[in-house]
Amino acid sequence: MNATASPLAAVRTTARDHPLAAVAAAVLAAIALAAFAAPLIAPQDPFDLASFDLLDAELPPSWLQRGDPRFLLGTDSQGRDLFSAILYGTRISLTVGVLAVMIQAAIGIPLGLIAGYAGGRVDSLIARLADIQLSLSSLMLAIIALALVRAGLGGETLGRFAVPLLVLVIGLAEWPYLARTARAATQVEAAKDHVRAARALGASSTRIVSWHILPNILSPLIVVATTQIANAVMAEAALSFLGLGLPVTQPSLGTLIRSGYDLIFAGIWWVTLLPGLTLVVLLVAVNVLGDALRDALDPRLSPR
Repeated sequence: MNATASPLAAVRTTARDHPLAAVAAAVLAAIALAAFAAPLIAPQDPFDLASFDLLDAELPPSWLQRGDPRFLLGTDSQGRDLFSAILYGTRISLTVGVLAVMIQAAIGIPLGLIAGYAGGRVDSLIARLADIQLSLSSLMLAIIALALVRAGLGGETLGRFAVPLLVLVIGLAEWPYLARTARAATQVEAAKDHVRAARALGASSTRIVSWHILPNILSPLIVVATTQIANAVMAEAALSFLGLGLPVTQPSLGTLIRSGYDLIFAGIWWVTLLPGLTLVVLLVAVNVLGDALRDALDPRLSPR
């Protein structure tokens, strides 16, 4: 019998024993649903520059004085509807986060499985590579890589391929987190009787890793992947805020915060504050859900 709970059982346990996590999951689901349904519910296409009217620029939210009922959360300096921009920007940020973690998983999990099962020099080599990667700042590596792309290909090319470049850079920068988790869990699982029995019966290493180890280490990997999504979203926001991510014409939460940063001292606070609050709520919801999943999936931390 496995020491860790199954992911499905963990979801039920989390909902029952962690009501705050249930709230976080509901908030995260609502944000994700609204973001990916943006083309259906957004009153304006924030990518269509021709639809902006400078006469509508810098309008406050509709409930404040001078607010316009057409713009629920106000407008930015270009006359773009902030509510629409936040919906589309959240969709881009979530897309970058999820795809970047998929790249991290595609690299880190196989390397962690190989290192944990093979041991010896293979384990040492992969572990040292992960240690070297972790000794460097992931954000700094991303800044250097995107700056080199901008210098080599130009800002226009960077803007055209901003999303795939961000996904690739963030994914390649943070794979060691999943690799180290997979390696440690594999070492524990490989020492169990069912793996020894499969090896004694002549099962190949590939079959043992795929059928007897990987399914039993999914729980900690799910937890790490959940928190890594939050880290990837935050990395995208930081890079876009620094001007190395998405251009202003493709709003993400980071670019929206950056576009309103200079305006906040002029009293136009909503352009920065509202996207910033959206980012904070999104990150808190993901992290609370990740912490609750960790407690539910680890029997040593689960309430009796």
